[in-house]
Amino acid sequence: MNMKIALNIQNLKCGGCAATISKNLASLEGIQEINISVEESSVSFIYANDSQLAVVRDKLKQLGYPENGETNTLGAKAKSFVSCAIGKMS
Repeated sequence: MNMKIALNIQNLKCGGCAATISKNLASLEGIQEINISVEESSVSFIYANDSQLAVVRDKLKQLGYPENGETNTLGAKAKSFVSCAIGKMS
């Protein structure tokens, strides 16, 4: 059964960030209907099981966009700047 979730994330600042997140999540198996709201700092998507949700959360953290409530380290902020720049270039 497919479920939809919206995650509030940190460091999401612009369309470049959104493009990077969207491209990376679209490459994950079973993740569909990805929507990113820069205004709300949220990403929503449809997933089929909890392991897919865990993979998305890990991917967001790797890219520098941890969920709200998680520690937003200097490393995460730096990664988000890189992800943002890559998103702007592609």
